[in-house]
Amino acid sequence: MNTSAKVVSLENSEETQLRIDLAAALRLAAYYDWHEGVANHFSAAVSPDGKKFLMNPRWKHFSMAKASEMLLIDADDPDTMKRPDAPDPSAWSIHGAIHRRVPHARVALHLHPPHATALAGLKDPSIKPIDQTTARFFNRLAMDMDFGGIANDEAEGERIAATIGNHSNVMMANHGVTTVARTVAEAFDAMYHLERAARTMVLAYSTGQPLNVMNDELAESVAREWEVYKDAEFSHFEEMKRVLDRENPGYAD
Repeated sequence: MNTSAKVVSLENSEETQLRIDLAAALRLAAYYDWHEGVANHFSAAVSPDGKKFLMNPRWKHFSMAKASEMLLIDADDPDTMKRPDAPDPSAWSIHGAIHRRVPHARVALHLHPPHATALAGLKDPSIKPIDQTTARFFNRLAMDMDFGGIANDEAEGERIAATIGNHSNVMMANHGVTTVARTVAEAFDAMYHLERAARTMVLAYSTGQPLNVMNDELAESVAREWEVYKDAEFSHFEEMKRVLDRENPGYAD
């Protein structure tokens, strides 16, 4: 048996599945109305060091994303933006830096979903632990408070990557949110619950009444309880792909 051929086949199989999952996540972002026009971007590392990654093509609508159209990009390639199929400039700035600087970020989803972005526009954009979903992010949300404009330059992307640190979720003041994870399923589930938590915060603020914030001990306990249901994150994504198969098929093409 040709061992090298077997390895290549395995790698290609893993990349194919990543392409399918990334395309599905993009379509699901449109399904939930998290996207913004033809902006925003998702990426997934395909190399062991994370520096070679897949990303959605420039200015294509999320609702029509296809696995075969995902770009393959090298974060260390200085000529990336000179190519005819170059990604969106802000996508390159943010995701290139993340895949160069944040090893645990095998997958990175960056969006401007309505409720999370509304929170990002507040003087205090933090998510308070006022129910079990908001408590999921207690002490688990990095805060990027230094927005410098649309991320079209290297410095902005590098700052965002540095802010992530060892976190998996980032509230980006005056901007939006980013989730990073080992898999597309985990990053998608985090984004789903981050936007849900933000919606709860916006609705609670809208009442004008004081928030009933959990004490730190209780909030930390609830946040840890989410880890017990880790397998549900994968089931959630698989179930949502079944919804796509029924309502918006073709993402695996």
